[in-house]
Amino acid sequence: MASKTLSCLGIFFCMMFLFEPLANGQLDYNFYDDLCPNLPMMVRWGVWAALRNDTRMAASLLRLHFHDCFVNGCDGSVLLDDTPNFKGEKNALPNRNSARGFEVIESIKADVERACPSIVSCADILALAAREAVILSEGPFWPVSLGRRDALTASTKAANEQLPTPFESLDNIVTKFASNGLDLRDVVVLSGAHTLGYAQCFTFKRRLFDFKGSGKPDPLLDASMVASLQGTCPNVDESNSKLAPLDVQTVYKFDNAYYKNLMTNTGLLESDQALMGNPKTAEMVNFYSTYPYLYSRDFAASMVKLGNIGVLTGQDGQIRKKCGSVNYYY
Repeated sequence: MASKTLSCLGIFFCMMFLFEPLANGQLDYNFYDDLCPNLPMMVRWGVWAALRNDTRMAASLLRLHFHDCFVNGCDGSVLLDDTPNFKGEKNALPNRNSARGFEVIESIKADVERACPSIVSCADILALAAREAVILSEGPFWPVSLGRRDALTASTKAANEQLPTPFESLDNIVTKFASNGLDLRDVVVLSGAHTLGYAQCFTFKRRLFDFKGSGKPDPLLDASMVASLQGTCPNVDESNSKLAPLDVQTVYKFDNAYYKNLMTNTGLLESDQALMGNPKTAEMVNFYSTYPYLYSRDFAASMVKLGNIGVLTGQDGQIRKKCGSVNYYY
């Protein structure tokens, strides 16, 4: 047991060394060590409890962090409710009736506030919760540097413009990633998060019945999968909000099955399967379908990059007492 513990510690410190150059210089892995030393355990417990009640929540928390960081940086803006002064991101088209997990983050924040009042940002809690969700789904660890502060506002318009959608071309998605300092490999690696969770039928239904006005299914989609999905998502509006797993093989396990699915034309979303239509991304898909360990390594590195996009630090923003609303006293 002792040797196993030492081995785990060794891996942890190697990971810290490996990712140190990628961390934002204004953030610190030990930011809360003195003021809120039990923060990681509180977040881990909160995520664990949420997953016990709802196994879909792992994918939801990971997606929530991604959607936060892609809109004006990792500042907790996605968590803000609408106010008379601004329309936030919760009801933007990519989030409306699909973004989930707000109550989980709010519950963890309440626990943290009781232990460490006005110390820890909602943005940091969300970043930590995303990591714990992946770890609890048998996915990789990555070090999360801390010290983010929370935004004072949010924007529906920005969310509509900046978040990638399942209907976009690969070129458009690559451009949106590049605008956040993420490269082509990050596109492929972070898309692999679709090994977890579900998608609503409206996000892929055109592939089943009338692909690009042809009156026929998408010829790239496996025929047996088409038949199965047509049963789940019949061609009526009432089926639009029904759910289908993004990775039918291992719905709740974080692994590299997403890439294996793309190799067999069983990727659910058009934007995912599009990775096989570009020689560079197709080569990466093949690589990650073959080497799960290297996928886990690269996913961890890309998550470090994602978590450091556009962070607020120092005196910028604030530490919200509730994640859904701004403190109106500074």
